[in-house]
Amino acid sequence: MSISIKFFEHPAGGYKKIFETVEELNEPLPATVTGRIPSFIKGSLLRLGPGLFEVGSEPFYHLFDGQALMHKFDFSSGQVTYFRKFVKTDAYVRAMTEKRVVITEFGTCAYPDPCKNIFSRFFTYFKGVEVTDNCLVNVYPVGEDFYAVTETNYITKVNVETLETLKKVDLCDYVNINGVTAHPHIEKDGTVYNIGNCMGKGASLAYNIVRIPPQQKGNFGMTENYFVFVETPVKIHLLKFLSAWSIRGSNYMDCFESDEEKGTWIHIARKHPGEYIDYKFRTAAMGLFHHINCYEDSGFIVVDLCAWKGFEFVYNYLWLANLRANWEEVKRNAMIAPQPEVRRYVLPLDPCRQGKNLVCLPYTTATATMRADGTIWLEPEVLFSGPRQAFEFPQINYKMNNGKNYTYAYALGLNHFIPDRICKLNVKTKETWVWQEPDSYPSEPLFVQNPDGVDEDDGVLMTIVVSPGAQRPTCCLILNAKDLSEVARAEVDIMSPVTFHGMYKP
Repeated sequence: MSISIKFFEHPAGGYKKIFETVEELNEPLPATVTGRIPSFIKGSLLRLGPGLFEVGSEPFYHLFDGQALMHKFDFSSGQVTYFRKFVKTDAYVRAMTEKRVVITEFGTCAYPDPCKNIFSRFFTYFKGVEVTDNCLVNVYPVGEDFYAVTETNYITKVNVETLETLKKVDLCDYVNINGVTAHPHIEKDGTVYNIGNCMGKGASLAYNIVRIPPQQKGNFGMTENYFVFVETPVKIHLLKFLSAWSIRGSNYMDCFESDEEKGTWIHIARKHPGEYIDYKFRTAAMGLFHHINCYEDSGFIVVDLCAWKGFEFVYNYLWLANLRANWEEVKRNAMIAPQPEVRRYVLPLDPCRQGKNLVCLPYTTATATMRADGTIWLEPEVLFSGPRQAFEFPQINYKMNNGKNYTYAYALGLNHFIPDRICKLNVKTKETWVWQEPDSYPSEPLFVQNPDGVDEDDGVLMTIVVSPGAQRPTCCLILNAKDLSEVARAEVDIMSPVTFHGMYKP
């Protein structure tokens, strides 16, 4: 049976504190530990998110605009420290030097230096797009190095011991892409796969799978033999992006368009040899931030997603003004936003019969039907649904089950877009578990496997929780992955802002 989920109200508005500017630290802070930290936790929890929400008198407007701040909890011999530093990107350094927003971010437009004359301003616009390197989304390894990343063509090499910024890398110097996701897949041998885009024929965009081999050492899905890419109705209008940006000033949000009639297309490609498979899988319009997992079973690909119903762009509801509003206003905004649910789609690898459900897996109600025009229409099975309650930033036991049949998913629970709980879902039985405390705002939970464990959920979840009213408002919380009971926490007397993604480095 499922654990009863109680959704907290937040009338005091403590969540507003996680969207406020903080300062970096000169040295690590010792943490106060309660409970017993498992002996196999002997590394670092690394997290990235926005930490600077305004420059001088100029605010950033969108959740994805604040300048990148890297957080680290270090674990050694039962002792824990917390440290954080801003990633010294060009966007950050120039903003701090000129005391204004210099490079346009996702939802904040940078204007030319007001001290320059009108001709200088015109030519500053006319030069065109200056893409941000503000790497506030994720951190991941490439070989022995680590990179802070966002969704553009720039990644930033960082020293994860000192949190120093080492080097800006332009991926365009190596591959023909405009940008890649901040959610790569990493195989056991260290091979990194990512998906990006480039200019195709007729000024169209083409998708690219980028492979970084291990010797050089989402958002998309990957099974043992296939890549899965979900193309939602939200698009960047290329001409609007190039012309509006370069002539009159604009931001990324101004250049998105969504068309309900286009629906959603799901593409697949083989890994070896690398080739696109021209099956026309289609389903109703939806939004998508993250895949949970994909796997192959008896001639089918099973695809589990964190979906948002409809064609409207969910980022429209992540303006900081919305997230910082009073609780009743936050709820009103969420009432009209796309509604979230966890969905399972099943893609037949040999679709050949028209007008009949092609899915014969006994454990799912998802369907696939061949239409007369050659498209294969997909209807999902809903694995979890709660009104305005999202199961997002999903994680699995990646080492054991990525690309394979699995049972458990873990996630950050969003309550009207406010992160206020940690969730576990059994994707086979739909059983759920929840951790939650009043006026406490966690981040994405990262699964760390117990090296002596056998079961898929033998391990712990690690998350950073901010409790604005507490004596020590920031903590690293460690939960038992089996039932979400608390194992230990390491608290520090300092406020921290929201974080997006990260990793555990043993």
